Amino acid sequence: MGMLHQLEKWSTAHHPRWLVVPRVALGICLIIKGISYLSNSVSLKLVLQESTVPVSGTWLPVIITWLHLLCGFLIIIGLFTRWAALLMTPILLGAVIFVNAPKGIFAGESEFAFSLAVLLMLVFFFIEGGGPLSLDDYFRRNPK
Repeated sequence: MGMLHQLEKWSTAHHPRWLVVPRVALGICLIIKGISYLSNSVSLKLVLQESTVPVSGTWLPVIITWLHLLCGFLIIIGLFTRWAALLMTPILLGAVIFVNAPKGIFAGESEFAFSLAVLLMLVFFFIEGGGPLSLDDYFRRNPK
């Protein structure tokens, strides 16, 4: 039995229904952040240029914006929840390490606490999955 299958089996047996609320809240936060990046892409480019991100280019803000929107939507509906969390983890890890940490944890403009909270929730839902109130669970129970 593979590790992912064991994780799925454990998660199905230990996932309370109330965890849908933080999952949906996480998805909404990601969508709101994606919309803010979409409406103000210049500020995202400036933040990336001022940070210590090793790779910067014209494609990075576009990928960050659309992954926030796509993964936020998938997490809200509970479809491919683990994959969406896995896709967002490097982006949030980069936000915590390269963008917010150099500014300082308690700086006025720093979103360190928010980025860290979202990162921890992404890791949690990567482990836990979508739960019983998700499209993942619906398609697993109804394979037709």
